Amino acid sequence: MGAIIERCRNWLPARLDTTQLPPRVRDAIRRQQESSEVLIGWIQLGVVITFAVLYTLAPKTFTEEAEFAPVPWVLAAYFVFTVLRLILAHYGRLPHWMLYLSVVVDMVLLLGLIWSFHLQYKQPASFYLKAPTLLYVFIFIALRALRFQARFVIIAGIVAALGWLALVGYVISVDPQNTMITRDYVEYLTSNSVLLGAEFDKVISILMVTAIIAIALTRARRLLIQSVVDSSTAQDLSRFVPSEVVRQVKSSEERVKAGQGEVGQATILFTDIEGFTTISEALSPEQLIATLNEYFSVVVEPIERFGGVINQFQGDAILATFNLPEKNPDHAANAVQAALEIQDVLKARTFGENITLNCRVGINTGMCVGGLVGTVDRLGYTVHGDNVNLAARLEQLSKEYGTRIIVSEATAELAGWERFAFERIGEVQVRGRKTATVIYTVSPLQLKSAP
Repeated sequence: MGAIIERCRNWLPARLDTTQLPPRVRDAIRRQQESSEVLIGWIQLGVVITFAVLYTLAPKTFTEEAEFAPVPWVLAAYFVFTVLRLILAHYGRLPHWMLYLSVVVDMVLLLGLIWSFHLQYKQPASFYLKAPTLLYVFIFIALRALRFQARFVIIAGIVAALGWLALVGYVISVDPQNTMITRDYVEYLTSNSVLLGAEFDKVISILMVTAIIAIALTRARRLLIQSVVDSSTAQDLSRFVPSEVVRQVKSSEERVKAGQGEVGQATILFTDIEGFTTISEALSPEQLIATLNEYFSVVVEPIERFGGVINQFQGDAILATFNLPEKNPDHAANAVQAALEIQDVLKARTFGENITLNCRVGINTGMCVGGLVGTVDRLGYTVHGDNVNLAARLEQLSKEYGTRIIVSEATAELAGWERFAFERIGEVQVRGRKTATVIYTVSPLQLKSAP
């Protein structure tokens, strides 16, 4: 028995406390609900126009000049209310109390329209109980689901059920001498008689549809809120990993895990600030962070503009890749161009409290692997391989050679000798590599043509 009760608890929707959600999530939900109210207003306007068209086309049993016609008046009132509500919703000024009032007014006007049919067509009151216009009640109930709040659906269903019971009560009480009640189903279908069982079936149907939509809507609201939270979180976390990795995670059929990655040719760019230790000793922690962030924003801009992807910020260093994970056919030339622009930008400005920053850049091209590393609960994207290590080593060598940019021969060849004026500065034996590496430098003033 306990297991059955627990299953029912899991099946039935629990109350959602949106006040505990972050403000940005609540704002996202609020904007979604405001757009839903605009959509509801347009649908309501479509419904009232449909009613007006059907009334205009329907044959009349009276002369409109000689008789009072209640339907046009009801439709006019509903039209005015709908337009007012739509305007308020469009400008985001729909007061909360009007949301509840709108639900009640919708149903009251619809049921009032149905009630007026017996006057319009000079029939006994029971005449309107056969009107197919009752089906619009379900449209109005379902319409409230667009806001993703079950209470509006429930209010609409309760008002509709009580309203229909009131219409039935009016029929059987308007003429005490002839209540029009019958137990014969055939007579009910072929006359203006009232079959109470059939009317109760309508009420039960209204309440059951309301309950089903309310339960489904509450469960869907859970998913909506979770989706908004996940989307907001993913948007924030996307700043920590390359955008291409974010797209791959979104489209992945399986849960991402450590070890997933790809092998390919890439150009690796490694930057480091000259004399950063000395600079940091002269700054407070707050000034240091502010200066670093300002520096990073300046250096990252040309890297990303030329198709580079920032993989890591390591202290004052930046590790960027071109052609991995995002494809960049001209990756070597673009990396060299980005390095040159970085040097130009740093020469033209200062940071923080008039601090001049210079950086060294090492660039290498070769095969490497980019992928997710870490544990089951925490992952990060990075690139690995001997060619990545070589780029970092070239950046360090720039201090020994007195230059700001050092490029490997592989990068120079792929970037194009005819596009940049590379200057051979030596040949180095990097630890862990069997063959020597020929290195080059390039100056912003030696740039021949942009890629």
